[in-house]
Amino acid sequence: MHIVVLGAKVHATRPSSLLAQRLEVAARLASPMDTIVVSGKGEAEIMRAFLIDLGIDAQQIIIENAATSTNENLENTAQLAPPGTYWLVVTNSFHVWRTRLWIWHLGFPGKVIGSGLFPLRKAGIYGLIREFFALPHSAVRIAFRRFLHLNKIR
Repeated sequence: MHIVVLGAKVHATRPSSLLAQRLEVAARLASPMDTIVVSGKGEAEIMRAFLIDLGIDAQQIIIENAATSTNENLENTAQLAPPGTYWLVVTNSFHVWRTRLWIWHLGFPGKVIGSGLFPLRKAGIYGLIREFFALPHSAVRIAFRRFLHLNKIR
């Protein structure tokens, strides 16, 4: 199985509580035969170190450190494995719907797993509010991309 953990905020040399939650879920789900992709510009190395501290073998971890958004995380990750590879995407529960929308649009075979309830602290509430606006924004971007693609075919 291939697992991808979408990046999120980090604090200096450690993941934020929301990102740590994602990484802990990925570590619990991973078997020694699985590959884990940590994705995100500025946080992928910190994510890798955190997974190693959780007992994941460094050889299992692939770093994607160019992405700055959910869709870039998924687009870049798709290039790291053969076409048709099934992915398990780990993110926070409030981020699942937007991530599902992007994997559908990208034709990314896989499943999205929410890492549980978000903490009722500033970061969790901010994430929930951000998703309230980001989900329709992503839907419009995807609709526009599909419209452009259809017009290129004709």
